[in-house]
Amino acid sequence: MDANKAKQVLAEADCLYTNTQVQHSLDQMAKAITLKMQQDNPLILSVMTGGIILAGQILTRLAFPLQIDYIHATRYRGTTSGGKLNWLVKPTHSLKGRTILILDDIFDEGITLAEIIEYCWGEGAKEVYTAVLVNKLHERKQPLKPDFVGLETEDRYLFGYGMDYHGYLRNAAGIYAVKGM
Repeated sequence: MDANKAKQVLAEADCLYTNTQVQHSLDQMAKAITLKMQQDNPLILSVMTGGIILAGQILTRLAFPLQIDYIHATRYRGTTSGGKLNWLVKPTHSLKGRTILILDDIFDEGITLAEIIEYCWGEGAKEVYTAVLVNKLHERKQPLKPDFVGLETEDRYLFGYGMDYHGYLRNAAGIYAVKGM
């Protein structure tokens, strides 16, 4: 995959949610997170790399004290299908006794998110919440449900707002589905 192929994929993709629609969903998520967590001094964990755009977009909407860290655990490593979870970076802040909010781009099957949640509990978190920009609708999910969801989509290969296609298009300003996938 190269930049020219990525341009072609973007040009042919179906736009499922425009930038304006995504921004509205981020406003709604931020309101719900604020109502739930504004008194908790939360530690926000962005799941790299996909969660970086969600984190950058939503954190400025949270007008209460919080701390930010990141975690890098991935099953994809630039491919279009997931494998074994690979831990690249764990948080530098202690999770012991903290309220944690995990931010990720997509809730597909939930395997990565379930393992990150388990890690947080194992590190002594007091509470663990999850927020995802996109919940993909299908029957292959883990038995868990994100606490905060921005948008829901059909079961297609998505990119934009943190989600990538072969390492490209995370920065697309909208939620797109690849044609034919």
